[in-house]
Amino acid sequence: MKKNQESIIIDSNAVNKIITKIGLDRVMDDLISELEKSLKNYSEEETEVPIRSGFNYKKPFLGLVEWMPIMKKGEEVLIKVVGYHPENPDIFKLPTILSTISSYDAHTGHLNFLVDGVLLTALRTGASSAVASKMMANQNSKTLGIIGCGAQSITQIHAISRLFPIEEILIYDTDQSCMHSLEDRLAPINLRISPKLSSISEILEKSDIVCTATSIAPEKGPLFIEFNSKPHLHINAVGADFPGKFELPKSLLKKSFVCPDFLDQAVVEGECQQLEPSDIGPSWIELIHNQVLIEKYQSGISIFDSTGWALEDQVVANLFAKYAHELNLGTKMNIESYSSDEKNPYGMIHHLINVAQ
Repeated sequence: MKKNQESIIIDSNAVNKIITKIGLDRVMDDLISELEKSLKNYSEEETEVPIRSGFNYKKPFLGLVEWMPIMKKGEEVLIKVVGYHPENPDIFKLPTILSTISSYDAHTGHLNFLVDGVLLTALRTGASSAVASKMMANQNSKTLGIIGCGAQSITQIHAISRLFPIEEILIYDTDQSCMHSLEDRLAPINLRISPKLSSISEILEKSDIVCTATSIAPEKGPLFIEFNSKPHLHINAVGADFPGKFELPKSLLKKSFVCPDFLDQAVVEGECQQLEPSDIGPSWIELIHNQVLIEKYQSGISIFDSTGWALEDQVVANLFAKYAHELNLGTKMNIESYSSDEKNPYGMIHHLINVAQ
């Protein structure tokens, strides 16, 4: 079998081995660096990113399965398929978000690799908030607020702590057990900071940076109405990922600098659902090249409307494919059917019959 006919399967076991060998902090640092570099070098002429599409449904359980494609022209097509089902942890003992990411050769359509996307999605979402915070938050931010203490909160805390001198973490969740278990779940990061149980109002009032990552149901938002905050508060709004679902009140959005990761998507599934086009600032692709605007955002209340962008998935998937190659991890498989006669799909079957006879 020719080498270029093989596909690499980087399953959850390989992903865990990669992180064990590379180290959590280095993985996050590499990911933040690669994502920031990709944003700075992004070109619409070289990269095509359609809005994600899929199926949203409320029966038998609230959920969605969507596909997020991206094409680096002349090189790679990458597609993440992601499922979001907020009742998974309670009913099925599964993560809320399940995902796989596949990469294809743009010359031939050959499957380059398939990688587990569950942990990678959490990692890239945390890294995205860190990069956005670097652009929009006060660079002396020391107090981090977390509203929603589920799986996403871990990588939010980890990523932001890699870039900011965090001294205090304030947390809130409607699930008391989730709040109380967060410190144990943070143990692999070794922050040496004990999260403090707080109210939403206290988090908004005392924090420099806030991350919201909740499973609030569509049409049930926002998470709060009244608020007091520091004049430089930055919020990474991560939880809105469904039509009709949002976490922040319109009154806060209207008085803030709002920066979406992907505008076309944010107006359908993000906080930007609530806003007029004139209320929405530039995307982070535009913002990262405008130092004057960055300084303006850092001095006021800013919001990163994070709905998830396929560029983030491309960055994290290719980073782990690189790690897998360097560490010789992953399983090589011949998934696609090849015949010795390219024009005869039965050629291989005919060959096997002859061999058997």
